[in-house]
Amino acid sequence: MKIRVFDEECEKDLENSVNTFLEKNIDVIDIKYQVAIAINGEEQLYCFSAMIIYH
Repeated sequence: MKIRVFDEECEKDLENSVNTFLEKNIDVIDIKYQVAIAINGEEQLYCFSAMIIYH
């Protein structure tokens, strides 16, 4: 069993990264998805991440 972690600033970029990885015809066990938000002054920072568990 292996994992692959993706971390992007934009959900579209995360979608593209995950889809590209899934084109390898791997045996996916599970996909975990998470969004984190941080505030730096008046700026909001987003982090979109996914972890793919596969064989």
